[in-house]
Amino acid sequence: MEEVKVLGVENGALTMALTGELHAGNAAEFYETALAAYKAQPSNIVFDCQTLAFIDSTALGTFVKILKSAKTDGNKMTLKNLQAHVKKLFLICSLDKIMEIL
Repeated sequence: MEEVKVLGVENGALTMALTGELHAGNAAEFYETALAAYKAQPSNIVFDCQTLAFIDSTALGTFVKILKSAKTDGNKMTLKNLQAHVKKLFLICSLDKIMEIL
């Protein structure tokens, strides 16, 4: 999936860079790609969202599903470098209460 690039484990966390748009049309593929990378290297997860331009409600739900898998294993999930309009969606939905948003 071209919207997700697995960068590997950096500072003890599985790091993935997100680009473009995450929406109902590609959320399932995003989930499968991210979860496969996580299962191959279970650890804390960091999503670098610097070039993530758009997400919809389906993508928000997908982040929650990924977080649930990580928390089940005692790990956490962090999103960093969010563009203001994307970060606003996470804050409106109070997702900053369950995942770290930098």
